[in-house]
Amino acid sequence: MASSKKSKTTKKIFFYIGLLAVLGITLFPFFVMLMTSLKSSAEAISRTPTLLPQEWTLEHYRNVFDPVLFPFMMYFKNSFIVSLTAAAISVLFSIFGAYAVSKLKFKGRATINSGFYTVYMFSGLLLIVPLFRIISGLGLYNTLVALIITMVVQTLPASIFMLKSYFDTIPDDLEEAAMIDGLNRIQIIFYIIIPLSISGIISVFVYAFMIAWNDFLFASIFLSSSEKFTLPIGLTTLFSTPDYVWGQMMAASLLTALPVLILYGLSERFIKGGATEGGVKG
Repeated sequence: MASSKKSKTTKKIFFYIGLLAVLGITLFPFFVMLMTSLKSSAEAISRTPTLLPQEWTLEHYRNVFDPVLFPFMMYFKNSFIVSLTAAAISVLFSIFGAYAVSKLKFKGRATINSGFYTVYMFSGLLLIVPLFRIISGLGLYNTLVALIITMVVQTLPASIFMLKSYFDTIPDDLEEAAMIDGLNRIQIIFYIIIPLSISGIISVFVYAFMIAWNDFLFASIFLSSSEKFTLPIGLTTLFSTPDYVWGQMMAASLLTALPVLILYGLSERFIKGGATEGGVKG
């Protein structure tokens, strides 16, 4: 008995040591970014690098918010509009699409299901040319609408696939009981499916938001005016300047990652806890 407890304790110790090691390796680059953003410009490019700043400063964060030096808020607004709108549209369409594929019986359903798996076999690079021709033909080139459409196209297949898997776990008996009570399909979606799938829907929203927020490839192709740039594109202006202001670049990069971290933190309780309420007719 004593040896068994000792063995379990030893396993726990090694588990937590390994966990701390993985966390340390994963978080160390972010720690370096944070420390660099708090160093003076001279210290950030010093040939004898230091882990912690010898002279702490918030100068780089002030410069990031200076519209003359770097229009961070303009890029942030563009990214937020694109990401929020694309995520909301993707979630809305995926709810109805996932419900149809999961709960309705119709011809071609198996083919559509297989199509979601097929999408993952191909890179998004294959969509560039057809999307560019469609966007240009519609006269939407160099607009945020073009990027929103592109992000919806990018995220919708995965969003439908994710929600379909979630809807599959909801018993059909609930729908049958709702139909007996007089609910139609639309009412079933809003009164039963959505309340029982809040955690899955939030997961899909966070996924779509992250994809749109971090997109660089499509934004660099469909946007050409600096006033329409999103943050990933705007950050390249810092990296392409003759003077590499490392502190400013690290400060801008950390601020760019902050909204996604906050969004995940706010939604984590729903994603992990699956906060659900019974879908009943009101």
